[in-house]
Amino acid sequence: MSSGPLTAGKTPATVITGFLGAGKTTLIRSLLEQAAGRRLALIINEFGDVGIDGEILRACGDPTCTEDDVIELANGCLCCTVADDFVPAIEKLLARPQPPEHIIIETSGLALPKPLVQAFHWPAIKTRVTVDGVVAVVDAAAAAEGRFAPDPAALAAQAADAGQLDHETPVEEVFEDQLLCADLIVVNKTDLVGAADLAKVEDLIRAAMAEGGTGREAKILHASNGKVDPVVLLGVGAGAEDDLANRPSHHDEEEGHDHDDFTSFVVELAPQPDPAALAKTLERVAAAHGVLRLKGFIDVPGKPMRLLVQGVGTRIQTHFDRFWKPDEPRRSRLVVIGETGLDRDAVTAALS
Repeated sequence: MSSGPLTAGKTPATVITGFLGAGKTTLIRSLLEQAAGRRLALIINEFGDVGIDGEILRACGDPTCTEDDVIELANGCLCCTVADDFVPAIEKLLARPQPPEHIIIETSGLALPKPLVQAFHWPAIKTRVTVDGVVAVVDAAAAAEGRFAPDPAALAAQAADAGQLDHETPVEEVFEDQLLCADLIVVNKTDLVGAADLAKVEDLIRAAMAEGGTGREAKILHASNGKVDPVVLLGVGAGAEDDLANRPSHHDEEEGHDHDDFTSFVVELAPQPDPAALAKTLERVAAAHGVLRLKGFIDVPGKPMRLLVQGVGTRIQTHFDRFWKPDEPRRSRLVVIGETGLDRDAVTAALS
């Protein structure tokens, strides 16, 4: 996990990006479990009003994951709130009596990573921190289903013929921006796809990377349940902030970036006695309304543990993640994320 000569003396930071539900938090939790005493600090940014990812990481029970080691930034997307949120968070970590040896930054699933990497040129942190690497996590099953581009072969042909892709959906643009900024691409959830689909996903990734036109390649790794060797993830030595020209973005000409294409809201539910029935309801609602992402915690009467719900499209997973604390309200809340136009009232009514 060493730094290159250009980054010597700086604290390395790894930016972990990836579209909604790709498995970023699961990958980070796996890193924490393999920390082997290394001091890691986490900066977590979520698109939504409930800090689900931070709660999941705090529940890991790992001594490397204390309350002080996790900073949550919920005031919009990090790529839009650099001055107000991100730089002060980095300064706070560096000012600790025992500063972290490595900083891990989990971006919102809708974030563009390049503006965040550019932020490492801010005078307050430029000489003190470097981007060791940008890791893009890809949901293999979602990519194989055509969530990000419906036809990888046509995508590759279009890139070869025109040198530039036409983007039909905001989902595709965000996905490609994340790939084009990456040093490592972790194709996650490979246990959910076969060999043919996995090859199709890799074709999709290479076609998106080829669009950048820089000739830069990112290493592709396979993972299931976010398990990747931390030596591979936390020792890239890329100095990505000094390599921005080779990390093109579809938004390079824009002065700012917003998420008007997407919406999120929180639904409060009654206690749910039957997790399996809840999962089936969530599947139906996601299919009927085009929900991109569902996540939250549920109170199951009679159970001492809270139920964690994670949904990507119509793929719903649930498991009990930790015991409810004695003074903790047993609330059932779900964050729902979709493209603009998602009918909040209809979704809320269907879930309630």
